[in-house]
Amino acid sequence: MKTSEIRLMSTEEIKTKLSDARNELMNFRFQVVTGQLTDTSRLKITRRQIALYETILRERELGKNLEGGK
Repeated sequence: MKTSEIRLMSTEEIKTKLSDARNELMNFRFQVVTGQLTDTSRLKITRRQIALYETILRERELGKNLEGGK
């Protein structure tokens, strides 16, 4: 999913996606340990997705703080 598409989502939708991505990462980690995951690049992709969601949420949080301070 592109950054521009994520920015159009509501904050609650992003939080839901973030939670889903974290659960997916946990499952991938278990699969790596048990030897079931063959495509280990999914770990990297999921970690980056989580970082993107968190970054956009943080930007929104800082934006609200700046607007309230004016």
